[in-house]
Amino acid sequence: MSTELTRREMIARTGICVGAAAAPAGASASAAERPAAGPTSEPFGYCLNTGTIMGQKLSLADEVEVAARAGWQGIEPWIRNVRRFVDDGGSLGDLRKRIDDLGLQVVSAIGFTRWAVDDDAERAEALEQFREEMGWVAQLGGTHIAAPPAGINRTPGVDLAKIAGRYRAVLELGRQAGVIPQLEIWGSAKTLGTVAEAAYVACRADHADACLLLDAFHMYRGGSGFECLKLLSGAKMHAFHVNDYPDDPPRAEINDSHRVYPGDGVCPLSSALRTLYDTGFRGMLSLELFNREYWKQDALTVAKTGLAKTRAAVAGALAQAPARG
Repeated sequence: MSTELTRREMIARTGICVGAAAAPAGASASAAERPAAGPTSEPFGYCLNTGTIMGQKLSLADEVEVAARAGWQGIEPWIRNVRRFVDDGGSLGDLRKRIDDLGLQVVSAIGFTRWAVDDDAERAEALEQFREEMGWVAQLGGTHIAAPPAGINRTPGVDLAKIAGRYRAVLELGRQAGVIPQLEIWGSAKTLGTVAEAAYVACRADHADACLLLDAFHMYRGGSGFECLKLLSGAKMHAFHVNDYPDDPPRAEINDSHRVYPGDGVCPLSSALRTLYDTGFRGMLSLELFNREYWKQDALTVAKTGLAKTRAAVAGALAQAPARG
């Protein structure tokens, strides 16, 4: 019997559940050109969510190059850019080889499939879309994809038990594709806008692959707070969206464009990261920003700044108390 891990076994071991100028076209970064990835003692991995440099309107291939040149360990692309790459005739196999050569990993992918809506026909169509998108992620070497409340985010009172059944269905779909859907919250959503709702849905789904994709901004926007992290098993979480936010505008009026670099706002990020660490989280911190001022800047500059500030936030968090095992 071969001792090599199968793709499903590798994914299972990462299981997570509740308890403005673009970079120059053609710019490339070999493994030798990349900045050092940082000390191996760092407990978390670092991933660039490409929404952070979305405004520079780079191609998917150029986003990969920017992430590598800036020193990130992973990348979290948006499905819309993957689709554009495929539609333009790009080879996902060739891009995966480039990603591997650069020492990057595809941590997850961000899509907006309407998998949880009440309409049966629309939901069936969404599942086929999800199947296609999971296939793309798998071809890129990724093992996870976001499952946000798209389609139900403006509808209050959607039956959470029904959503749990629908989430279980996409988890089963994910098993076929070898890609795990992570239940994501949106802080402004009228359904699945809080950690409590998502935790219930993930638990009620009663599936070994059930997992959450949380985000500091969305936790604040939805009023979840950060104490609830202590009730989750960080050891089962694959990724966490890291960012910060100002104290103005107020919570009810703040939106994604107000996100700022870690440490540049009022988020109790040190405490939150320390809590994640104490609950066993050793996954990827994915920087997800949509700041229009950053989008006006050079993409590589933004990516480098974001990594430096994320690492500084982690260092500050872990300095609060002695590390635990």
